[in-house]
Amino acid sequence: MSSKPIYLDCQATTPLDERVLQAMLPYFREYFGNPASSSHQYGWEAEAGVKQGRQLLAEAINAEPEEIVFTSGATEANNLAIKGVAEALFQKGRHLITVQTEHNAVLDPCQYLESLGFEVTYLPVNPDGTIDLAELERAFRPDTILVSVMAANNEIGVLQPLQEIGAICKERGVFFHTDAAQAIAKITLDVRELNIDLMSLTAHKIYGPKGIGALYVRRRNPRVRLAAQLHGGGHERGMRSGTLYTPQIVGFGKAVELALSEMEAEAKRLIGLRERLRSQLSVLEEIYINGHPQQRLPGNLNISVGGVDGAALLLGLQPVVALSSGAACSSAKAAPSHVLKALGRSEKLASASVRFGIGRFNTEEEIDKVAAQAIATIQSLRGSFKF
Repeated sequence: MSSKPIYLDCQATTPLDERVLQAMLPYFREYFGNPASSSHQYGWEAEAGVKQGRQLLAEAINAEPEEIVFTSGATEANNLAIKGVAEALFQKGRHLITVQTEHNAVLDPCQYLESLGFEVTYLPVNPDGTIDLAELERAFRPDTILVSVMAANNEIGVLQPLQEIGAICKERGVFFHTDAAQAIAKITLDVRELNIDLMSLTAHKIYGPKGIGALYVRRRNPRVRLAAQLHGGGHERGMRSGTLYTPQIVGFGKAVELALSEMEAEAKRLIGLRERLRSQLSVLEEIYINGHPQQRLPGNLNISVGGVDGAALLLGLQPVVALSSGAACSSAKAAPSHVLKALGRSEKLASASVRFGIGRFNTEEEIDKVAAQAIATIQSLRGSFKF
């Protein structure tokens, strides 16, 4: 029986941590009540689990528990933030600012709003994937109501300057939303210090369950006005109706708690593995690192490989390693990554790119095995076995 390939696709999703699973299990059968049932013990027990999960998420980003709105994931959170603000403030203004390298869960809602008459400015990025703050400042208009810039890019791992962006938005009285699906509990996030008004989160990027996310919505200084996108019951302060999925919320809270407690040591370990892989691949010519070399997620290494066919490269790596060419939700598409094209990569190089997403359970031995397979595959595709 053949073993599975080494998993290096942690920007797509992560395996559920056993400690998270154990925290969730009692809420499937023993504490199965509806947390909205306030008249009996079953509801109280479920609500206690929800309350704890909400508290842990709030503490992770220096928010208040009441500012956490649970969703089905970061995609729903992004939609609620962007369309919710647009619908609530359309009489004040109909202009939004975002970035060309955003996840489609931000770009698609923005394009939908354009079909309704809103205007969106899509900021370009520098060759290293960061935005130009001067470009951002020039993009503001009197009718700008929202800026949406992701904290960490899902493909190239680049970290945007959130503090500077938040300060610019606050000075102009414009709401600042960030998609932090890839960043939560991997880098320090403080919504007060960073002047973030809305933040999208998800559990399955940090060894928690799929199907649960959250949106941080600032309550004061300033209070964010948001139009609900789901109606029917008034759950989550009227912003997101629907019976709360207690086991998932408990798992989300536990995943955040664990990731935060291990964040510093884990970041150091992941950077070590990432640089070990990068160093071994550097024996080859025409290996291009996509994104800022240091200002990136600890476990992310995205490379473009010159002189090879992209599909053949992925096929050659498959027996040993499971990874993606880009975003998991769009990796099946034939078109090159919009993120890499925004960096200025040619279509050929953008198509011949792979994303190594290193995670909690990867080892040095696995990294060495992947590096050896990558080198052999690239040399074979180039028709040479010489370094």
